[in-house]
Amino acid sequence: MFDYETLKLIWWVLVGVLLIGFALTDGFDLGAVILLPFIGKTDTERRVVINTFAPHWEGNQVWLVTAAGALFAAWPIVYAASFSGFYWAMLIVLFALFTRPLGFDYRSKLDNPNWRSRWDWTLCVGSFVPSLVFGVAFGNLFLGVPFMLDDTMRISYTGNFWGLLNPFGILAGLVSVAMLTTHGAAWLMMRTDEHIQQRARRATQLFAAAFLVTFIGAGVWLWVGVDGYSVMSVIDFNGAIDPLSKIVEQNNPGWLANYSHYPIMRVAPLIGIVGGVLALLAATTQRSALAFLGSSLMIIGALCTAGFALFPFLMPSSIDPASSLTMWDAVSSHKTLGIMFVAAGIFVPLILMYTLWSYIKMWGVVKMSDVESKSHGLY
Repeated sequence: MFDYETLKLIWWVLVGVLLIGFALTDGFDLGAVILLPFIGKTDTERRVVINTFAPHWEGNQVWLVTAAGALFAAWPIVYAASFSGFYWAMLIVLFALFTRPLGFDYRSKLDNPNWRSRWDWTLCVGSFVPSLVFGVAFGNLFLGVPFMLDDTMRISYTGNFWGLLNPFGILAGLVSVAMLTTHGAAWLMMRTDEHIQQRARRATQLFAAAFLVTFIGAGVWLWVGVDGYSVMSVIDFNGAIDPLSKIVEQNNPGWLANYSHYPIMRVAPLIGIVGGVLALLAATTQRSALAFLGSSLMIIGALCTAGFALFPFLMPSSIDPASSLTMWDAVSSHKTLGIMFVAAGIFVPLILMYTLWSYIKMWGVVKMSDVESKSHGLY
């Protein structure tokens, strides 16, 4: 079995992979539903949009549950601090996500235009809110979260929900919305035809451009206007769990130190920008598969950029830097990480194979004639 330090790094990577998996899979159905009232001009067109991801959306959300479970098992202190500090934000996300199964299952129960239109807008809002709040939460990690630990490791949080809605947090939220909406629009380009496909193409162009502007803007803001944290003391990578045993200073301009120490990390923001340009150009030339590849690269690049910049911090503290939680000292025991690694090594490949199989078996363009001929068999 791996030593303690290696297992910590492995689980940092694995949780990152789970978050990327959630953004790549549930991201396209969140983005597609945000566009639902705008791309679908008639009820049949909106049903076409929904049925492009209907076989997959429930499975896609499992990535989020799995990532939260892995966070709880690998870094329980981070789980406790984040779910307490971001309590209202997460509650809003939870209630927004509640609208999705209700909307998908009930919108077509009544053949009433007003009934269906209300559900469509409910679904749109229920997908927009999580997309925005996830980005806002990530943005606030760069600013620091107002919490501290006492000598007994009890967490005190002094912030509130409205404090999360600061200018940089909102900009990060807009990056997230633009990124996921581009992904959803590119998905619809691949899975639809005729008028819906053309509207999706224009949406891909619009939101890919919005992503590039907001992503680069957020990077410049970090560079010139935000100071990150650095661990100044020597960390015992294989020692006891004690987040308060380190010295932390706010002396890292723009959270860019890691990009100087590890130049290979600079590939991450480059991938995000290249992905955005590729999605924009591919949509312009009506190459749907390339547009989807570009939006996928946007997601991978953006999330890796954030993760690499924060490393090794998982949840910095704005009121007591020494209480900041890192992947080295807010972690579970060596044995826990080892058991989890064995379980992940068995089940993650099985899940990936099943997911790939389901997409292959259910692939194809959804047409209006399909929905019209199976009015009671599809969403």
